Amino acid sequence: MKKLVITDWSTLSMTDDLSTAALQELADVTAYPLTAPEEAAARIGDAELLLCNKTPITAAVLDACPNLEYIGVMATGYNNIDLKAAAQHGITVCNAGSYSTMAVAQHTFALMLHHFSRIAAYDRAVRAGAWEKSLQFSWFPYPTAELAGKTLCVVGYGSIGKTVAKIGQVLGMQVKITTRTTPTDCPFPVISMEEAFQTADVLTIHTPLTPETQHLVNAERLTSMKPTAFLINTARGGIVDETALAEALRSGVIAGAAVDVLDTEPMSDQTPLRQLPNCTITPHVAWAAVETRNRLLQIVTENVAAYLNGTPQNVVS
Repeated sequence: MKKLVITDWSTLSMTDDLSTAALQELADVTAYPLTAPEEAAARIGDAELLLCNKTPITAAVLDACPNLEYIGVMATGYNNIDLKAAAQHGITVCNAGSYSTMAVAQHTFALMLHHFSRIAAYDRAVRAGAWEKSLQFSWFPYPTAELAGKTLCVVGYGSIGKTVAKIGQVLGMQVKITTRTTPTDCPFPVISMEEAFQTADVLTIHTPLTPETQHLVNAERLTSMKPTAFLINTARGGIVDETALAEALRSGVIAGAAVDVLDTEPMSDQTPLRQLPNCTITPHVAWAAVETRNRLLQIVTENVAAYLNGTPQNVVS
């Protein structure tokens, strides 16, 4: 039985609510909660199979692990792996895609509703006794707003973007799409990036981080937005220029923002968005529902099984 090392199991199962049992039927499994970059080569050792999420797998690591023949990414993104070096070593790299669509779409609307329905503000006020002191049955000093009728501009039209667009339509929003390639059979208007920023009441990001999308949200585009606009990023932190966004929020260029991802993760105490009252930050949890993580683990396990059977799937080229 081949040896399989998992370098950062806690990124998939932080509270031990998932099990490696299915993987143990396929290989001799050693799972580490987390692995520092300098520990990776020693921990992988003579293993043939590797599963990782964020652990950097560099050319030096691969040079030090000559038995390694398979790397399974416990995520969709694989920028932590030196693919060129992996190819030179004849290592097959497989990832997992489309496992988090519903969870990320759900979190997107949770952030949206948090802003427009002011749930947290009202909950805090009620707990502080404000409603008990009210002279009338309904106490509503914090303005709320309906999503219906508002323009929702979705940046990126992959599986998550499509789901967000559909949910927005059900809620009565005017949905518009902007994406790198023109989608086929898209039921929504497809507009330019510039028009999306200019017309959005809510602009939500669902695109990969690439050299082209790095700081896609920048000072110039933020300045073109409505002062009432709300920005959501559940994609990748580098898509947003955080300094520019912080300034836009402080100066009232836009009304608010919510981000589940940041340039530096875990969050640094130097993050410019950290103390802004009109910016909601969640700790990269949009994908982390237990059903989502179970689905991811199933895909990862199936990828290992397919490789061992000689029919690798979800291969990263």
